[in-house]
Amino acid sequence: MIFKIAIKNIFNKPLNFLLGWLLLTVSVGIISLLLLVQQQIEQQFTNDIKGVDMVLGAKGSPLQMILSAVYHIDAPTGNIKYAEAQVWMKHPFVESAIPLAYGDSYKSYSVLGTTTAYLDKYSATIKEGKLYANNFEVVVGSTAANILKLKLGDTFFGTHGDKEGGEVHKAHHYVVTGILKPSGSIIDNLIVGNIESVWQMHEHHEEKKAVNGVAVKEEEDPNEADELKQQEITAVLLKFRNPMAQIQLPRIINSSTNMMAAMPAIEINRLFSLLGIGIDTLKKMAWGIMILSALSVFITLFNALKDSKYELALMRTMGGSRARLMLLVLLESMLLCLSGFICGIILSRTVLYFLSKQAQSDYHFSFKNFTLQLPEEGYLFFITLAVGIAAALIPAIKAYRLNISKTLANG
Repeated sequence: MIFKIAIKNIFNKPLNFLLGWLLLTVSVGIISLLLLVQQQIEQQFTNDIKGVDMVLGAKGSPLQMILSAVYHIDAPTGNIKYAEAQVWMKHPFVESAIPLAYGDSYKSYSVLGTTTAYLDKYSATIKEGKLYANNFEVVVGSTAANILKLKLGDTFFGTHGDKEGGEVHKAHHYVVTGILKPSGSIIDNLIVGNIESVWQMHEHHEEKKAVNGVAVKEEEDPNEADELKQQEITAVLLKFRNPMAQIQLPRIINSSTNMMAAMPAIEINRLFSLLGIGIDTLKKMAWGIMILSALSVFITLFNALKDSKYELALMRTMGGSRARLMLLVLLESMLLCLSGFICGIILSRTVLYFLSKQAQSDYHFSFKNFTLQLPEEGYLFFITLAVGIAAALIPAIKAYRLNISKTLANG
């Protein structure tokens, strides 16, 4: 009975409750969205650098190299000689090394040349078809295959660079031999083949010339050993054997070679700290909005109590207890806060859905839209209810202390 009365009181004067509900919805939506974005970005970034203690690449920005070599969301700092990189790949302090060579893409999705160790690192398995065995054969990550609509046996030409609109390499086409199962890692958004394909695609690229409108290449160096020394890769993902390597190798490489060693854990922590400043600021703004919503709910309930004093007094004369009147006011506030929380959660998922589509288009990074962020969103639920109780406390106490005779006499 009291539940129905509380609902009728809210719907009888919806405009009075609208501002409080709207502020609650917005504040809950912002906080929930930030919790989801922060948690999923940190989880994805942390998962992708597991087993990577150091990245070896061309000198430049360490963070840029990590973002390009590990996450494939930035341009590489340049190329390094494969022969020079092998010196460190075979170092006694190094347990495993995965070379990466890229520079081409297909509809902005990176075409990566590497070894099968890269697939093993991310526990990537074949869903359809088979692993690449020859040059210009590739396997496609599950998300990339779905968005690019690539199937077994499909062929495509790579584009120079990581954006659409670059020069199309028509000398060779890639053949899709396999589709990978979803792994929840960066490999879901990649097209992967062997390094030799990348080398052959770019072999003497600057020396090509047109004869009767047809591109031809200069004669290749017959000395394959010398040619191998000149081959370049983009980066190497290294895993150390012991903690000593973490102290010595980066310092030696950065000081004595023309290459750069970057530590993913350090650079990503630095990125998270910068990202965290912005997220914390937005969270504080959202909490401020929630405080405003509590004030709005308080004013609404206080005014509603003044307007309905006569009806409340009549309820007392008909057998309603003081506790029931107090509970009625609290219930109105709780229902308002509960609806604001639910709508805020829906709002956060709706915004995250569109944000995910934009992030997938720009950075090939997607968010899980329909997951609960526990226990943080559980805490947010109880905080929202606590805000409702706090806002309704003074009006509820006034309802409890309502003077029946005086209120009826003043009519």
